[in-house]
Amino acid sequence: MQRPIRSQRIAVHDYCGHPFQFELSRELARRGHDVRHFFFAEDAGPKGATQRSPDDPDSFSVEPISIGRAYSKSNLIQRRQADLLYGRLAGAKIESFSPDVTISGNTPLEAQASILRSARRADSAFVFWMQDFYSLAAAHILRRKVPVLGHMVGAYYKHLEASLLRRSDGIVLISDDFKQALHSLSVADDKSEVIPNWGALDQLPMRSRNNRWAREHGLEDKFVFLYSGTLALKHNPDLLWALAKSFEHDPDVAIVVVGAGVSYDALKARAKAEGQSNLVLLPLQPMEVFADVLASADILVALLESDAGPFSVPSKVLNYLCAGRPILLSAPTDNLSVKVLGRAAAGECVPAGHRDAFVAAAQCLRDAPEKRVKLGEAARAYAEGSFDISAIADRFESLFESAVARA
Repeated sequence: MQRPIRSQRIAVHDYCGHPFQFELSRELARRGHDVRHFFFAEDAGPKGATQRSPDDPDSFSVEPISIGRAYSKSNLIQRRQADLLYGRLAGAKIESFSPDVTISGNTPLEAQASILRSARRADSAFVFWMQDFYSLAAAHILRRKVPVLGHMVGAYYKHLEASLLRRSDGIVLISDDFKQALHSLSVADDKSEVIPNWGALDQLPMRSRNNRWAREHGLEDKFVFLYSGTLALKHNPDLLWALAKSFEHDPDVAIVVVGAGVSYDALKARAKAEGQSNLVLLPLQPMEVFADVLASADILVALLESDAGPFSVPSKVLNYLCAGRPILLSAPTDNLSVKVLGRAAAGECVPAGHRDAFVAAAQCLRDAPEKRVKLGEAARAYAEGSFDISAIADRFESLFESAVARA
């Protein structure tokens, strides 16, 4: 029997506002903790249930943090200025909450540094939630965009990330694979805990293929390949375009993209210019209808480019598993999402950049209804076996107690 956990005041900061972090915050609040969930209001990606609902516990609250203007990812100078501003604002909000423990993830490093300093001023333990190695990704982008200075700036971010990790009272890693990268930054793993990401199972029940959202968008009688989520620089919209072209003579097939981001905008403009009628582009949908959105698919599609790195795991893949639909994934073979999908036996994985193989895999799945049923059942079974929020929250509670004792 697990020993009782002392009630704590917990600041959960997830820059992106993803569904599964909101699920954790609500579960912790149901256990008697005083939990405030912070996220970046101007982030354009998919969000969880950002509003309080009538059945939320009184000890759960949400505080979006706004910088008062649009956030540019393409202009590196404006992006850094916005990150610094966001860090100051987020740090001040968290400090005023006076938490016993602060956990922060998905956050640009300079903003994360401000949040850590604010946690210290509030006498709060600080837990670094490692969703990716930001310094490695930033160094890669900077070397490509500013070759002369990119190496030096990348070294700065590597030093900053290592410093933040060493100063943290706890570290959450989403895979054992992260430990080697942690060691490469000369950071010990004695205060780290591996807690894999999960899909928002409680918020994504199985729904009928012929549901209200599908009917509202004329998809109830279509065979639907559906992509939902951000389409950013690390995604390849050409694969979705190739998918649409390969099925353009099949009137029963629709390629549906529910998204946002620079690659989404480019794909939308191209579809309009070239009149690609089987490519349906829709904005990101609210969490209240997300289960119906995913259930409208016959096949769910996920994309990562070859330079996305081994650690990035799109939360969409984990949510797709909850939906109980087969998944078609294009990603680097060493990416963690490929390993997850392989363990689940819930879809087909195609190496990033292999367009013809991706289209061929899509066509094979289209022609294999029995296989699709089997893959979809495996997806939901994996989600139900791996995404138990009660067991996950137990591990976070234990980690928080250790972090507070260490602070």
